[in-house]
Amino acid sequence: MSAAYGISQARGWVALLGERLKRERTDYIVVNASISGETTSGGLTRIKTALERHRPAIVILELGANDGLRGLPVAQIKQNLAAMIEQAQRAGARVLILGMRLPPNYGSDYTQAFQAAFGELAKRYRTALVPFLLEDVVEKPDLFQSDRIHPTGEAQPLMLERVWTELRPLLKSRRASPGRR
Repeated sequence: MSAAYGISQARGWVALLGERLKRERTDYIVVNASISGETTSGGLTRIKTALERHRPAIVILELGANDGLRGLPVAQIKQNLAAMIEQAQRAGARVLILGMRLPPNYGSDYTQAFQAAFGELAKRYRTALVPFLLEDVVEKPDLFQSDRIHPTGEAQPLMLERVWTELRPLLKSRRASPGRR
């Protein structure tokens, strides 16, 4: 979702966030470390290097959907996300988790456990949370590409607004820390 699959990177919600931060005259920059199709295992293998390289003040963690679509164990997804949250927090970054939901054909037990995982992690690690990134998009089929999974360019501003609601308070609470982004 954050890698702007199937649309121009410049139209994705992450690029729109960067533009908004410039308009708001914040001293934040956005580094999009997303890889299309990434799983939590892949993210976990990459996060240490990304944290060292970019030294972020805030990490927006949007991973897990591809794990869920593959039916990977929710416990494994949570373990990987927890490890990434812990690493980000140890590096001094605040974390915003972007939750996701799965289609009902995965069964109610799995989909409920998957959806609950994001809130459970946010509570456990005291992070900010967007419970469902696609909240304003999911009921509008015309806002999805033909694969019915990835949002269109027209959906991206709605996704940004969903993120902005929880991100804005983190921007206001910025600690003085030179070199952070």
